[in-house]
Amino acid sequence: MVFSKEIQMFGLILFFFFWVLGVSTNGAGGITSALEKCNFPSVFNFGDSNSDTGGKSAAFWPVGSPNGETFFGKPSGRACDGRLVVDFMAKELGLASYLRPYLDSLSLDSFKNGANFATGGSSIKEGGYSPFHLDVQIAQFRQFKARVIDIDNSTQQEKGKADLPKPEDFSKALYTFDIGQNDLAFGLGNSSESETRASIPSILDLFSTAVQQLYIEGARVFWVHNTGPFGCLPNSNSWYAKQPGLLDKNGCVIPLNELAQEFNMQLKSKLTQLKANLAGAAFTYVDAYTAKYNLINTAKAQGFVDPLDFCSHVKVVVNGTVHGGPCADPMKHISWDGTHYTEAANEWVSKFILNGSMSDPLIPINQACHA
Repeated sequence: MVFSKEIQMFGLILFFFFWVLGVSTNGAGGITSALEKCNFPSVFNFGDSNSDTGGKSAAFWPVGSPNGETFFGKPSGRACDGRLVVDFMAKELGLASYLRPYLDSLSLDSFKNGANFATGGSSIKEGGYSPFHLDVQIAQFRQFKARVIDIDNSTQQEKGKADLPKPEDFSKALYTFDIGQNDLAFGLGNSSESETRASIPSILDLFSTAVQQLYIEGARVFWVHNTGPFGCLPNSNSWYAKQPGLLDKNGCVIPLNELAQEFNMQLKSKLTQLKANLAGAAFTYVDAYTAKYNLINTAKAQGFVDPLDFCSHVKVVVNGTVHGGPCADPMKHISWDGTHYTEAANEWVSKFILNGSMSDPLIPINQACHA
């Protein structure tokens, strides 16, 4: 095969770019690096239903069937047929178990490898779909940390009953975020698009404050997902399907995705400011938006059915076509219930998120301490 001089030059530039960074691409499209793995003893996650492993279910009412049918064989507190990106993250980092929801007092999993403060419907700003907005999640973390230290200072007998992180683990842990989509969705449902767009800076100021509070508590390594293309969710399509000119070739709602992109651009800028102001802190900005949109854009080539089809007892009629209802094989679907992703889609997205190819800087999650 003969390559043009332009392509050869591009290849040399790309190779030199990765060489300068100390990384290289591998055959799977991921990133490899000479940097040592970070070996995080614990992970503390903050977010919404995209990473909720059972918090909302424990706090209010249990998530019912058919959730959990693909992997767990029963409802697991997740709005999914199986595992979420945060579950594949735990597996990639070699944690002993999936992250236990902070609010679930009856879980069989321990808190030794960290805790999950995410709950479905949560937003950064107070007053959204859930009372567990980000500031509450940070308060829960601070209480969790204080209790861990208190127990560690107690008698040996009491310490032996607890399966908790060590006090020194908090400064060595990985702090992950996947939140913001509900701020945009709630804003659009209760105000205009222009007002929602104008609210982004104040929302991200609250996010910045939350991160700084964690920094004061000793957090140093942050892994932050941007918000996904929520204009591509089947439920979004159902609201805009009859409005000409608002949908792209995949059925995604253009103005919603543009709003997500604006949020993400400002989020990335905010992380740059935080990194400059917080000495010794490592920040990785993760482009989950692009990973998810790439999956939707190449759905059929990846073996998935129409991205607008989903598995749920709730049916939606779009342009005379019925979407939803129980499906024979959830593993061929991207959307689980019209709002959340299936395990198969989460696994696909995870491969591109966790290997560093969607990150700034370009490092995998197990090297995030070097960001």
